[in-house]
Amino acid sequence: MKITAAVIREKSGPFSIEQLQLDEPKDDEVLVRIVGAGVCHTDLVCRDQYFPVPLPSVFGHEGSGVVEKVGARVKKVQPGDHVVLSYLTCGSCSPCQTGQIGYCHNLYGANFIGTRMDGSHTLKKGKEVIYGAFFNQSSFASHALATERNVVKVRKDVPLEILGPLGCGIQTGAGAVMNSLHPYAGTSIAIFGTGSVGISAVMGAVVCGCTTIIAVDLKDERLRLAKQFGATHTVNAAQTDPVKAIQEITGTGVQYSLDMTGNPAATRQAVDCLTLTGTCGLVGVAPLGTETKIDMNSILFGRNLRGIIEGDSIPDIFIPRLIELYTQGRFPFDKMIKFYSLSDIQKAADDSEKGETLKAVVKP
Repeated sequence: MKITAAVIREKSGPFSIEQLQLDEPKDDEVLVRIVGAGVCHTDLVCRDQYFPVPLPSVFGHEGSGVVEKVGARVKKVQPGDHVVLSYLTCGSCSPCQTGQIGYCHNLYGANFIGTRMDGSHTLKKGKEVIYGAFFNQSSFASHALATERNVVKVRKDVPLEILGPLGCGIQTGAGAVMNSLHPYAGTSIAIFGTGSVGISAVMGAVVCGCTTIIAVDLKDERLRLAKQFGATHTVNAAQTDPVKAIQEITGTGVQYSLDMTGNPAATRQAVDCLTLTGTCGLVGVAPLGTETKIDMNSILFGRNLRGIIEGDSIPDIFIPRLIELYTQGRFPFDKMIKFYSLSDIQKAADDSEKGETLKAVVKP
């Protein structure tokens, strides 16, 4: 079928709105009419080739929409259902079998190679192959193909256009706290980087009952927003040493920390600000080969550093939970969102990179 999509044709190049041909759904696939798609940092770093994603390509991996057609073997959803699109996993490796699907051994091949896992293409422009199936969706488009494994059926009484970011960035931030760190009520946490993922972590910390929630960023406006979403303290790392500031606030350091930036210096600070036996989660994406230095004695005294993918979430379980929290007024993620038309996706990306928009969502 003919669709409209935003295409990236060269490294760090502009989005080009083009008419493409989308393949018909296979037996395990779902055709979704996209209502909204979040612009995520991962879309932009893949555009910039932090990872070797083939071009020309259609990105977008935080889609939400309405099911229009399903393959013969699909049972989870039917036409007319509202869905959020998330990431794809193989379902057969050891991590998948034990519920740790974010660490699927086939995660890269399932989400970043620009084709279906069987190597077939989903998008063309005439005879030209356009790489799609990004996170098994490529949702910067009017329509997208997903599979039964990576669609999440959601309730119909919540605005569908706001739900796409739950499929990656928001579940990553909130899940890093709620699923990965499991902080006890009354504990302390420091969150380095207060973009949409960091703010989602702030909201997750509020849900978990953390009583000292320290937001760290370089921009005062981001820190003001963090306070609105539940941060109890803020630290501008451009003006003061965040490790010393956090130790002054807490006495001995925080029990939990998260680095959302992928910046090696911030990762070091996120570890150094921990109290003894504290845990730091690394969430931010850095170019392949990026290294950071850690004081071995700091780790020796019971501190922990671990990586976190997709907030350790199982989307079919966690996304409906976040929506329920939203309907109760306890997880107001919609306050982060600013809408753009698909034709204005370049501005959405630019505003996101400049920090002028916390969470951009494009609406075909």
